[in-house]
Amino acid sequence: ATRLRLDDMLPIAAALDDVGYGSLECWGGATFDACIRFLGEDPWLRLRELKKAMPKTPLQMLLRGQNLLGYRHYADDVVERFVERAVKNGMDVFRVFDAMNDPRNMKAALQAVRSHGA
Repeated sequence: ATRLRLDDMLPIAAALDDVGYGSLECWGGATFDACIRFLGEDPWLRLRELKKAMPKTPLQMLLRGQNLLGYRHYADDVVERFVERAVKNGMDVFRVFDAMNDPRNMKAALQAVRSHGA
């Protein structure tokens, strides 16, 4: 699923939008990285295009807390800005977790999500 190109997703997006899902997961885990590294696509453009193609369906992502979509901790201001940009580009639902189940590593992300109304 991480190697599916945007051009392969868009033809079915309207049908998915009509199903009435509570939300559709479109980012998180390795999808952001794979989009850049293996597909040569812009994950931000992908998010905007999917939002445009599925306006009735909330888009959702898995967010690794302080790690965002990466494999190391990022500063609180980077977490805040990432969430802000994700919301502005079409993200509606954030599923925030930490691999170590340490709530301190989720705090900044949860605060950012709340402050941006997602």
